[in-house]
Amino acid sequence: MTVELSALQRIHEYARLVRLHRPIGTLLLLWPTLWALFIAARGVPELYALFAFSVGTLLMRSAGCAINDWADRDFDGAVKRTRDRPLAAGRIAPWEAVMVFAVLSLLALPLVIPFGRLTWALAGVAAFVAASYPFFKRFFAIPQAYLGIAFGFGIPMAFAAVRGELPASCWILLAANVTWAIAYDTEYAMVDRDDDLKIGIRTAAITFGRHDVLAVMSCYLLSLLLIAWAAVLEGLGPGMGVGLVLAAAVATYHFGLIRHRDRDGCFKAFNHNTWFGAAVFLGVLLGLPWR
Repeated sequence: MTVELSALQRIHEYARLVRLHRPIGTLLLLWPTLWALFIAARGVPELYALFAFSVGTLLMRSAGCAINDWADRDFDGAVKRTRDRPLAAGRIAPWEAVMVFAVLSLLALPLVIPFGRLTWALAGVAAFVAASYPFFKRFFAIPQAYLGIAFGFGIPMAFAAVRGELPASCWILLAANVTWAIAYDTEYAMVDRDDDLKIGIRTAAITFGRHDVLAVMSCYLLSLLLIAWAAVLEGLGPGMGVGLVLAAAVATYHFGLIRHRDRDGCFKAFNHNTWFGAAVFLGVLLGLPWR
C-alpha cells in the first residue's frame, strides 16, 4: 500500500529511487567508461562523445537502480540498509519504479544515435544486462561478476563509438572492471551479509565466506594487472604506472578498513572506491601519448 504524496514529494521520492543522493554508483560506472574513452581516442575524445557517455552513464545507472528496487521489492524491507527505500517503504508503487526505468532508458537511447551500428547493438546488450542483473542474485553465486559486466559495458561501447572496433585491450579492460566490481561490491555485500543469509539472496560475501577479505584483495590485484596489460597493448607510457601505484595504495587502505569485517569499515571502503577509479584515470592521462 502506497502513501499519498504531493507532486514535489513524489519527485523527491523518484530522486531517491534512482540514488541521486548517492553518486558513488554513477562514479563507479563513469570511471571505467572514461578510461576506455580516453584510451580509444588517444587522449582527445570528441566533446559530443564525452557528453553522451557521461550523461548516458548517469541515466542508465539511475534506470538500473529503479529496476533493481522493483526486482528486490519483496526483499529490501527485510534488510536494515534498504528498508527505507521509497518502494520498500511503500511511498511509491511498483509500477512507478518500472515507469522510471522505462523513461530513463528512453532518454538515454537517442544519445547513441550519432554513433555507428556496433555502438547501437552494444547499447541494446548493455540495457539487457542492466535490467537482468537484479535477478542474478537469486541463483548466481557471485552476482558481483555480472554487475561488473553491467557497470563496465561503457568500455566496449566507447571503443566502438571512437574506433568502430573492439580490440583485445577493450575486453581486457572489461575483465579488469569485472574483477574490480567483485572487489568493491563484495565490500558492499559484507555490510548486508547477515540479512542476505536470512532472506536467501546470493552474494560474493556469502560465497567467499571466511576468505572474503583475501578474495577482495586478490580481485584488486588482478584488476591492476589486467589494466596494466591493456595499457601495454595500447602503448601507454610510464605515467600509467603512477596511476596504478596510487590505485594500489587505495586498495591497501581498503584492506585496513575491511580486515575486521566491521560494517562501517566495509561500507566506507565501498564508497572510497571512486578514488581507485580516479587513480587509474590519472594514470591514463599521464600515460597517453597526447597529440
